[in-house]
Amino acid sequence: MTDAAIQYAADRAEIENLQARYMFALDWQDGAAYASTFTEHGVLDWAGGIATGRAAIAEEVAGMRTVFARKEAGDAPKRPARLRHFITNVVLRIDGDTAEGRAYWSELNNDNRDRWPYCGGYGHYIDRLAKVDGRWLFTYRKIFNEILPERTAPAENPAW
Repeated sequence: MTDAAIQYAADRAEIENLQARYMFALDWQDGAAYASTFTEHGVLDWAGGIATGRAAIAEEVAGMRTVFARKEAGDAPKRPARLRHFITNVVLRIDGDTAEGRAYWSELNNDNRDRWPYCGGYGHYIDRLAKVDGRWLFTYRKIFNEILPERTAPAENPAW
């Protein structure tokens, strides 16, 4: 293997780890962990709006946590409903300490009477990333969500 191939494999593994940490932080509504996957001035472009900077991104997750806590309180005495997000089909273009990514995401939810899982949403991400102090972080993440008319994917293939 060439040095370039080894570096690409290492960078790809780190970026995939970043994406997994992002998903766990989202599912546990851990605002600090979620925001830590972005650069200090990173941008999250999602259905709730555009948040710039770690503090603003953490606040978005705090808002999610509030909504889920309210739903949980109304569902008592049932066990709490849970969301689980998954990422697949990761395509990366890595160039030194910057990268672009595309990936599909899906969400399983069980917020129904029987707590039976169903697909609650799906879409794709468009990401820009940077390696900062040896760690890959999102500088920009746009979330397309196919269940929302204003967040659906464009007609053209988003991957290169």
